[in-house]
Amino acid sequence: MEYTPQMKNRVKRVEGQVKAVLRMMEEEKDCRDLVGQMSAARNAMDRAIGLVVSSNLEQCVREQMENGESSDELIQEAVNMLVKTR
Repeated sequence: MEYTPQMKNRVKRVEGQVKAVLRMMEEEKDCRDLVGQMSAARNAMDRAIGLVVSSNLEQCVREQMENGESSDELIQEAVNMLVKTR
């Protein structure tokens, strides 16, 4: 699978947020602020996961349709991956 610049940028954003969490810990920032930043990092990772799974699913479904195959199993696998991440 090809990982697009958009996908990589999302992961870089998560990386920046996690670094901010560590910095906040070192600076002994307020717990509420820290948890807010951690929540933002988790949400950003969830969005990145969704983008990767949906892009991969789209590509795989197209290939199976071109080959005249059913894509039901692939779709279920993608749903399972998304559920597993929560």
